[in-house]
Amino acid sequence: MIQINGTIRLQGGSADEAKDAIVTMVLASRQEDGCIDYTFAQDLADPAVLVLFERWRDQDALQAHMQSAHMADFQKAMEANPPAMRQLRMYETDEGQPI
Repeated sequence: MIQINGTIRLQGGSADEAKDAIVTMVLASRQEDGCIDYTFAQDLADPAVLVLFERWRDQDALQAHMQSAHMADFQKAMEANPPAMRQLRMYETDEGQPI
């Protein structure tokens, strides 16, 4: 399984436009074959920061996602509204254990 975690800090003036693009992309991504989880959440202590959590069945599913039309639209929207900061990490992992 592939897991992606990270944070994105939105620019003040473009935050609403970026969030609209994110919501559209998230809803489409959740429908993709191989998508287990796909979530953006707002940091409660800093609303300009979004926390990203994705889980994909395998690398092939993630690669298909990266080549999707909705991801291309999302990339264009983010280029028009660039984040102030983006820190993402990809991990190969197992299913984990409930705690």
